[in-house]
Amino acid sequence: MFRSGMRNDSAKMPRSEGFDWKAAGYLTSIVSVFFLGAVAWPKAGEPQWHAFALILGVTTSIIGMGCRYKSHLDEKRELRKTKAEARSR
Repeated sequence: MFRSGMRNDSAKMPRSEGFDWKAAGYLTSIVSVFFLGAVAWPKAGEPQWHAFALILGVTTSIIGMGCRYKSHLDEKRELRKTKAEARSR
């Protein structure tokens, strides 16, 4: 039945967003960097700067993935905020 001027203010349960594939991808990439670094670790007789370069590369790669994941979380939060604002109008 149609009720003029009445709004449906019933409480709604938030839906689960499901599995976060981006988060899983970033975590997988971080783990793979450690495996690749272990294989690439310099052997005896190789220059010492190889170890330094490898450590620097692994570190910057992980920092980069962390930054991208942080950006992903920020985007998700902003999207939830925008959806909530749209629902409240």
